[in-house]
Amino acid sequence: MTAPWLHIVGIGEDGMAGLQPATRAVVEAAEVIVGGDRHHALSDAVTAERLSWPHPFDALIDTLTGLRGRRVVVLATGDPLWFSVGARIGRALDASEIVYHPQLSAFQLAAARMGWSLADVETLTVHGRPVEQMIAFIQPDARLLILTTGAETPAQIARFLTDRGFGRSPMTVLAAMGGPDEARYDGTAEGWDHIVPAFNTLAVDCIAAPDAALLPRVPGLDDALFQHDGTMTKREVRAATLAKLMPMRGALLWDIGTGCGSVAVEWMRGARYARAIGIEPRADRRAMAAANALALGTPRLDLREGAAPAALDGLEPPDAIFVGGALSEEVFAAAWDALKPLGRLVANAVTLESEAVILALHKRHGGDLVRLSLERAAPVGRMTGWRPAMPVTQWSLVKR
Repeated sequence: MTAPWLHIVGIGEDGMAGLQPATRAVVEAAEVIVGGDRHHALSDAVTAERLSWPHPFDALIDTLTGLRGRRVVVLATGDPLWFSVGARIGRALDASEIVYHPQLSAFQLAAARMGWSLADVETLTVHGRPVEQMIAFIQPDARLLILTTGAETPAQIARFLTDRGFGRSPMTVLAAMGGPDEARYDGTAEGWDHIVPAFNTLAVDCIAAPDAALLPRVPGLDDALFQHDGTMTKREVRAATLAKLMPMRGALLWDIGTGCGSVAVEWMRGARYARAIGIEPRADRRAMAAANALALGTPRLDLREGAAPAALDGLEPPDAIFVGGALSEEVFAAAWDALKPLGRLVANAVTLESEAVILALHKRHGGDLVRLSLERAAPVGRMTGWRPAMPVTQWSLVKR
């Protein structure tokens, strides 16, 4: 087992004075200190070799491993393991090589400033990530604490809120918390006009207007929320499909024949950090899927041109697979072979030809086979009657 040589230290706006004595001693004894300009400024009294974050940032691990054997400190803001650099380093180096020294996080400080219970809020980061991903968390009475990307981020989020009927939501930007330059800016989403420091934390208390868009995290969003050309997995069938796919934290979905992306988008909304690769040969449908992902808070939907099974080669093994159409023996064989143990596969069919393939595969592999029939109320002259949709044959199974 390698002895610890790397210390990852959380530091706040109060600098060295805010560190525990043992942690302060670690920083003062360092031979090399790695961090951003802010971190170096907060510890400028310490004599050590100084290194800034490398460019590209992914080169950080190579930089650190090249320092193995020296006394190295990485300075991070607040808690290094909460949306911070410590988690990335911890995935790359053995845990026995690292000692973490957490400080109060921006979330803890912001919750204290707002008087909010941290257990009752959503903690998010859009720092260095697409701002649109916070859209999935805009819901009535939700309280959000968000690590932002820069000075422009609060105004972007204010527009997202206003466009969705949450314009009356109070917003507070908190900057330099715990330091002599701490500042606070209050307003509402619809009236937001503050110029704020680049490094800030945003608190949002979501207040819905009577006509606000309701976008729950559970599957079954209104079809009208998606751009589509008529060919899509409809709302009720989509909800049943997602129930069988079982979105889980960090899990990866292959959406084969993604179309407008409705299943992939709802998969990603359904669990924190869920990921999806949408495979679609038509450029117009990939464009619709990209627009839907952006509008509904899943901007990281990974869209690939191509058709299965050829397009599956080289992809990261998935935790779940959805085949919305054009299932064949070849597509199933390639998908099933790539699926992880305990992975879920769901295939839907509306044509007799696709249904025949499903029946044959079910006979050999087992699983659950159901037929979903749906009727919607629609005008019949001056009256109302039931108008049936095409029935959907759904086959689902878990890889054991």
